[in-house]
Amino acid sequence: MVVDTIKENLRINKKVATKKEIVFIEGEVIVPDAKPDVMNVISTSGVACVYKKDIIDEKIKIEGRIDTYIMYMTDDANERTRGINTSLDLSEIVNISNINSDMESRVGTNIKEIEAKVINERKISVKVSLELNIEVFSKEEISIVNSIENTDEIKMLQEQLSVNSLVGSGETKIYAKDNISIDNIDNLAEILKLDVIICNRDIKISYNKVLTKAEAEVKIVYLTEDNRINKTVSKIPIIGFIDIQDVNEGNKCDTNYEIRNMIVKPNSVEEHSVYLEMEIGVNITVYEEKTINIIQDLYSPSENIEFNKKTVRTIAGKTEISGTKEISERLKIEELNGRNIIDVDIVPNIINQNMMGNKITYNGELELNFMLMGEDQQIMMKRETISFDYNIEDVNDGDNLNINTNMEICGQDFIIQEEGEVLVNIQITINTMIDKNININTIDEVQTNGEREEQDYSIIMYIIKKGDTLWNIAKMFGSTVDDIVRVNGIEDENTIFPGQKIFIPRYKRSGVSSNQASMINYA
Repeated sequence: MVVDTIKENLRINKKVATKKEIVFIEGEVIVPDAKPDVMNVISTSGVACVYKKDIIDEKIKIEGRIDTYIMYMTDDANERTRGINTSLDLSEIVNISNINSDMESRVGTNIKEIEAKVINERKISVKVSLELNIEVFSKEEISIVNSIENTDEIKMLQEQLSVNSLVGSGETKIYAKDNISIDNIDNLAEILKLDVIICNRDIKISYNKVLTKAEAEVKIVYLTEDNRINKTVSKIPIIGFIDIQDVNEGNKCDTNYEIRNMIVKPNSVEEHSVYLEMEIGVNITVYEEKTINIIQDLYSPSENIEFNKKTVRTIAGKTEISGTKEISERLKIEELNGRNIIDVDIVPNIINQNMMGNKITYNGELELNFMLMGEDQQIMMKRETISFDYNIEDVNDGDNLNINTNMEICGQDFIIQEEGEVLVNIQITINTMIDKNININTIDEVQTNGEREEQDYSIIMYIIKKGDTLWNIAKMFGSTVDDIVRVNGIEDENTIFPGQKIFIPRYKRSGVSSNQASMINYA
């Protein structure tokens, strides 16, 4: 006979797969007729746009483009530095086991390197090393049996767990656009270098709605019509709303930004500005911390109970920890003598990450690429590195922790000192998302199958073995934990030890060997 159960719904957003893949995108650039010949490449930069992701038959197809900017030295003494921008098509298929079209994906991009080689004075080959950080998720709604109706004859072993249950997810498309001003005395000739990063991310939750806020920090190095090189930096707001039913302020949010398309167009000379428009996809997944009661095991002293066991994998302990690391260091750059700093690219990298007890230790490195210019307007590049350490204290200890760390440069200052020294002051915002994979063992399809066999014996003596619990002993002999505790005067049911002798009322013979118990008939 089927037993009536009480169930609770649990929504799971399970991370099915993660994969980090390095792909290479190659192409050739022809120097336009209006530009002078190429002598050598000075620097390269780029922005990755992913506008389509499809999961088909254990593969994910990623489509997009890489907008690249190449700064080069010419053979013309009057025009020493010029720039070329081009787009390379991105179309990659990545094999990932156990994924299908019903799942959702996130793809983060990181341009590791852009290599530009001069083929001849009118042609440049470009090779982009692009890191793809892929995550695939599967949504599932399950029912957890957390109680049995009419439980007088059924004993339950219950456990209370705290998990992160999925509230919902959603996405929106945001168009961020602005006219980025340059100096009023500058008449822009062409863009030499362009970088975009998404920073200052934040969310605000109201009734059934999530407000996403961030900024696109845009840095443009440009050439003026009188052959000077200058730089401008601007921040464009990224604001959007996503409707998610039942979201509230106590929920945890995972937020992902993807640049899908970008338009860069210099305005008329009189406007002294550059028009930039970006299409940005924002995806949010919302979780609530939920306490659930799980039945780990059950039996009846009077009836035979049958049930199925199943294991559910989900996440718990979702936490976000934010901090700031300030770095101050003096660098000796001999090439700096007589030159100015036009621009510095800063790339933070985590070299090593260790979890020890309740502490996460990071060993990191800042890669600094200095763009230097002398009075002759000639550009040169210089690379330096700065090592740093960072610790996060009071992290919940445990196995199967997922640790995702994002670093943003939130402040920078470079002060040129004497004799080729530069004082570097950099602030890094470090955001760490932590959660834990847990397996929930639960039961399903409970039913009774007749009465347990009656025995002549009403009580036995049992010698406790290593690994025994009162629950397992009671289930084995058709007794109850309460009865064993009462008969033996046990103060703490969780404190028993091997070799201890206890009396067990309501002995059931079947399945118990003679060396497991000594029987005493009190009838």
